[in-house]
Amino acid sequence: MSHAWQLQEAKNKFSNLVERAQQEGPQVVTKHGKAAVVVLSVDDYQKITKPKDSLVEFLQKSPLGDLELDLSRDKNAPRDVAL
Repeated sequence: MSHAWQLQEAKNKFSNLVERAQQEGPQVVTKHGKAAVVVLSVDDYQKITKPKDSLVEFLQKSPLGDLELDLSRDKNAPRDVAL
């Protein structure tokens, strides 16, 4: 269950805020009586931001997944660059 913290309280008790976010879940910080930010644990953050598919799976499912690509490497020498 989330807990609402006033901004000043969150500043003064930041360690406690972080600990509660890790143990109890997301913590809401309010500013001028309105919800401003949510503090959440890394585990919770990764759950909501981690892609469901790997990059390879994503590309295979794309409309271009059946496209044959030429992945051979050009064997010519690289261009000259003046430094």
